[in-house]
Amino acid sequence: MDAHHDAFMRTTLTLEPDVEQLLRREMRRTDSSMKAVVNDALRLGLGARGKPPRSPRYKVEPHAFGLKPGFDRDRLNQLLDETEVEEIAGRYGR
Repeated sequence: MDAHHDAFMRTTLTLEPDVEQLLRREMRRTDSSMKAVVNDALRLGLGARGKPPRSPRYKVEPHAFGLKPGFDRDRLNQLLDETEVEEIAGRYGR
């Protein structure tokens, strides 16, 4: 970012009566300064607020499980199913 973007901009705004009333009401409601309310309203109105920040890309990192040679990884689900069946049967005395 260059120095131009880091500086604040001062300006004079002429508000219509209904906008002034809304501004003052919001200042009271939020106990905020005019500057804060105007900046928030402009951000909201210009679409800079309410958009979720972009999440960083999810990176999958593989992990070596260190399974012993000869261990059949494809049968892990079958083993889990059999273990659950035995556990349920044990609960019901079968």
